Amino acid sequence: MTDRRLNERVRIVGAGLLGTSIGLALRERGVDVTLDDLSPTAVKLAVDYGAGRAASADRGRHDEPGLVVVCVPPDVTAVTVSAELTAHPTALVTDVASVKQSVLRELIAMGADVSRYLGTHPMAGRERGGPISARSDMFVGRPWVLAGHDGISYARAGAIEDLILDVGAVPIEMTVAEHDESVAMVSHVPQLVSTVMAARLRTASNGAVGLAGQGLRDVTRIASSDPGLWVQILAANAAPVAAILRGLRDDVTAAIDALEHPDAPGARRTIADLMGAGNVGVARIPGKHGQDRRYATLVVMIDDTPGQLARLLTEIGELGVNMEDLRLEHSPGAPVGFAEVSVVPEAEERLVAELEARGWKIAAAGTD
Repeated sequence: MTDRRLNERVRIVGAGLLGTSIGLALRERGVDVTLDDLSPTAVKLAVDYGAGRAASADRGRHDEPGLVVVCVPPDVTAVTVSAELTAHPTALVTDVASVKQSVLRELIAMGADVSRYLGTHPMAGRERGGPISARSDMFVGRPWVLAGHDGISYARAGAIEDLILDVGAVPIEMTVAEHDESVAMVSHVPQLVSTVMAARLRTASNGAVGLAGQGLRDVTRIASSDPGLWVQILAANAAPVAAILRGLRDDVTAAIDALEHPDAPGARRTIADLMGAGNVGVARIPGKHGQDRRYATLVVMIDDTPGQLARLLTEIGELGVNMEDLRLEHSPGAPVGFAEVSVVPEAEERLVAELEARGWKIAAAGTD
């Protein structure tokens, strides 16, 4: 495919999950991509997967990039960006680190030419890392933040926005401070909450863990993330994360006080108010296509045998109903599973009736 906005040669430094995924997406658009990494194995793997070609040590002017994308861990992002700005004096340089203020501060302190630097952050990823986990469609429909600063204009950084659009992402303009405060709320604190909850499972009985359902799995899904990487991220964004955690601590303390004295005046209201605030908060999370919309959810019982889930999805399609979301849960010790299907509320009643007529068992239904 050659239909693209970006007309620059791209150099990617860091052939891990994000770097390789960016390379794959750009190569599908016909962009000339070179890859570099401290690990020769990572580069060779990324090249084998089709993410670009290895950067040549004896490169000439014909191989000079117009855009450099730095995809390395947060604690070495600034020094790597600075080195790339020096090595490629006409190139625009960006990075994809999940923190932005600390990187910009380090670059300014080093005297780097930040008039050619604009940090970015794609809000996408996977629980597994490395080039072997890369995907060319990883960024499709995902927000990708351009973290602006006074040293460069968005017009000067137009090639970076072209890259974001070419890989299918949605560019979002923020200042570096707005970015770090935002990701503290929607990414960094949720990671800690997930981790803290999962840590409680170390001393849980086997019987308790055996009862685990989708609720616990949802809360702890990201708790298996790389500790080394997260120490870097949280240290670099410590102040915004700590501020949110203090508010969270106050809410937890209020809940503890109410639960220690459940018959005290106002105790039940404290819990009810907290649950209600949670309802309001979760309703603000954008749904499909970025809409703050609630869906009706059907829980369909399926036999845990090959082909059953495919048959269910096929029949929903045959009924002309668009499935907005799907989650699966297995029943411990039983040869059945549950498919939680989200649809628009106006389709719920007909879908329930049609599926039951076809022999499917509906375990639950309602608006989520």
